[in-house]
Amino acid sequence: MSKHRIGVLTGGGDAPGLNAVIRAIVKSAVGERHWQVVGIEDAFNGLLCEPRRLVDLNLERAKGLLPMGGTLLGTTNRGDPFAFPDGKGGFANRAAELAATIADEGLEGLIVIGGDGTQRIAARLMAEHGVPVIGVPKTIDNDMAATDFTFGFWTAVEVAADALNRLHSTAESHDRTMILEVMGRTAGWIALYAGVAGGADCIALPEIPYDVDRYVAKIRARRRMGRQFSIFVVAEGAIPLAGDACPRTVDHGVGQITAGGAGQALACALTERIDGETRVTVLGHLQRGGSPVPYDRVLATRFGVAAVEAVARGEWGQLVRLQNNAITTVPLADAAGEPRLVSGDHPLLAEARAIGIELGG
Repeated sequence: MSKHRIGVLTGGGDAPGLNAVIRAIVKSAVGERHWQVVGIEDAFNGLLCEPRRLVDLNLERAKGLLPMGGTLLGTTNRGDPFAFPDGKGGFANRAAELAATIADEGLEGLIVIGGDGTQRIAARLMAEHGVPVIGVPKTIDNDMAATDFTFGFWTAVEVAADALNRLHSTAESHDRTMILEVMGRTAGWIALYAGVAGGADCIALPEIPYDVDRYVAKIRARRRMGRQFSIFVVAEGAIPLAGDACPRTVDHGVGQITAGGAGQALACALTERIDGETRVTVLGHLQRGGSPVPYDRVLATRFGVAAVEAVARGEWGQLVRLQNNAITTVPLADAAGEPRLVSGDHPLLAEARAIGIELGG
């Protein structure tokens, strides 16, 4: 048996670049160090089902992974071993069973690729059951405080910016207000970066509750300048100022707009206040899919190599991260905490306002 036999899993939502991380781990650990790498399917679930869902991650399986979206191991956000569905509508703590299974499989430890929730599980497994873990941060929302950027984010921004490019032409052709709703329940990084990159006129972020009248004033100012259309980017977690609730349903042309998500809610509020057509496009899971852009492929590769190097040094309990363009590590217990939000003094907010983008507050 080789010196090291490690497990790898992906947890939480999918993100472009997951396969690139797996590829880097395999090429570094198997190709260069001659270790054994075992892939665990569907996050921690692959170790808790019968038969166990495990994959030998050899060099052959790593072929072609770099540009592929998704994850060949599968992923889920419904596999917390500390609160595992018992099939009867309740939950059971199966963490001790998981730790015993890891030992039974001869795994020295796990490389866990995932966001805050997955990393909190990993940190708890090590603290309470002695499972050695190395964390790799992942989320398209870019809201993990421990790292400057997460892979998948820039691909999501690229998708959103491309959608804005396409919406511009139809908005201008029909003199419409077009709203693009993007992911970001608590943090507005995608909306902010995509809005600046895609030439949005207005951006709504979860961190800045918006005053609808400021957006209305922006639309009217554009119309006075002969610009009869406006482009909005709205994060899914964006909300109006307290006490300024958006209507649920308003008349619109021959029909109605019914507020569902943040984009529809803002469309209802705008339609109550101004004439003209408003349309909403929700990108949804399109932001998660497809091939990762080059930046995400490179960052994912760097993370994968760094995770293997951390195992080689015996630095279990660490999360690899990007800090000032260098790959470093931070204790996992310190890393899985509160999400990183767009702070009020972030320079891109000031730069957005300097070019005339209305942020609603």
